[in-house]
Amino acid sequence: MAIRASNILLTATVIAAILLPAHGQEVAPSFAVPKNITLQTGDTWEFNGQVYRLYGVQSCIRGSIAIDAAGNKRDCGSLSLAQLGGLFQTATVTCQPIGRARDNAIFAVCAAEIDGSTIDVGTAMISSGFAFAATYPDGNAVNMSYVVAELTAKGAGEGLWAYKFPHPVQALLQISQPAATKGAGQ
Repeated sequence: MAIRASNILLTATVIAAILLPAHGQEVAPSFAVPKNITLQTGDTWEFNGQVYRLYGVQSCIRGSIAIDAAGNKRDCGSLSLAQLGGLFQTATVTCQPIGRARDNAIFAVCAAEIDGSTIDVGTAMISSGFAFAATYPDGNAVNMSYVVAELTAKGAGEGLWAYKFPHPVQALLQISQPAATKGAGQ
């Protein structure tokens, strides 16, 4: 699912306008992702001591199990990680920092140049079925375009959707619910 470079730049600009500091404070420059990064998950990597995370993307959780149609078990998070690693190794990836997570990771919107086309990395991961649309703790989507990509991948049985697996967003939402609401009506 190719997205024009101008659309990616517009999306990154809008997100940056919402998340970055007010007038008078610096906006971080975009950066090329080097090939020698250390992947932590299918949405997070480290380079030179700094952790980066794809904004609006949730990979499968490492250690969770995905079961294919033949009953074979695989680490779901490792499948997400392999997909991101393949994309980062085969494409020229440029990211725009847009904010910081609570753990001080830098949220970034990234674009990959593949065979003359520019694609949004988050959309590529989600539409291939190896990542999911992240939500805020209240369950609302961070990026509605990513929800559409996820539903399309699910409908087509792409990537992890060909497996049985615990949906990471649902698992994380359950963890983030206050203890008082857990179990009530569920």
